[in-house]
Amino acid sequence: MKRVLITGAAGFLGSHLCDRFIKEGFHVIGMDNFITGDKNNLTHLESHPNFEFIEHDVTEFVSVEGDLDYILHFASPASPIDYLKIPIQTLKVGSLGTHNLLGLAKAKKARILIASTSEVYGDPLVHPQREDYYGNVNTIGPRGVYDEAKRFQESITMAYHRFHGLETRIVRIFNTYGPRMRLNDGRVIPAFMGQALRGEDLTIFGDGSQTRSFCFVDDQVEGIFRLLFSDYAYPVNIGNPHEISIKDFAEEIIKLTGTEQKIIYKPLPEDDPLQRQPDISLAKKILHWEPKMGRSEGMKITFDYFKTLPQDALFKSAHKDFSNHIRK
Repeated sequence: MKRVLITGAAGFLGSHLCDRFIKEGFHVIGMDNFITGDKNNLTHLESHPNFEFIEHDVTEFVSVEGDLDYILHFASPASPIDYLKIPIQTLKVGSLGTHNLLGLAKAKKARILIASTSEVYGDPLVHPQREDYYGNVNTIGPRGVYDEAKRFQESITMAYHRFHGLETRIVRIFNTYGPRMRLNDGRVIPAFMGQALRGEDLTIFGDGSQTRSFCFVDDQVEGIFRLLFSDYAYPVNIGNPHEISIKDFAEEIIKLTGTEQKIIYKPLPEDDPLQRQPDISLAKKILHWEPKMGRSEGMKITFDYFKTLPQDALFKSAHKDFSNHIRK
């Protein structure tokens, strides 16, 4: 049985990856320090014979007993509300954490896939974004701690690939959504859905003309899985190229939830990207991948999940200073 280590296993994407690899017959070792992850995301795996969990901060030396065939490095704060609260930890997990895991991969002769992000493109001047675009990033802006951590992560990964001959894969993840997202993570989907469930008006930062594209989690996991087992070592965009403005998206949420909230507007935060859309030509070519889930169906699944959350969790997520946070 092949063994895979998944860091950030208690996070939104990490927990879904644990499910997928167990389904595929792997022995999964999950690792998380719960700085942003949620133990509840892994409760259903606690008694599974092919799952084990290590509570650990990957910015400290990482040791795993026995053989390892694959490592997926998904440990990192991934939402604006997180990396504004814990900027130093965000930088450390992208640098020190990645270094530790690359060292582990080298020692175990394991293939490693690291989770990069569309944020490496910053506020892009090229649209849609292709993998050969170098980006437009403010290194000292509030988003810089995340953007630069991920850009460094890509650089050190390629250095290990070139210098040590390590088998590496890099996925650039665009906005992903689905069950197990945190209502209070500051991203636009849980923000809008949480406001709708609480009977609040929906908050848009800026005039709402900025665009995003949303990929359902099952599609994202499928793309990551295919990339891991491909022969391609360079970054690959995985996301849904169907673009929508934030204003139109807010109206979709109001229609989906059957609520009568108004849309209110607040100033656009610093460095908030005005456009975000992946060019997935490379993923189509080398992975034969493209998203399958339509937005209307995926959003209904996600909203139905949020409706199952207890009321105290719903109202706990209503941050008093929410308007000061950057949305992704």
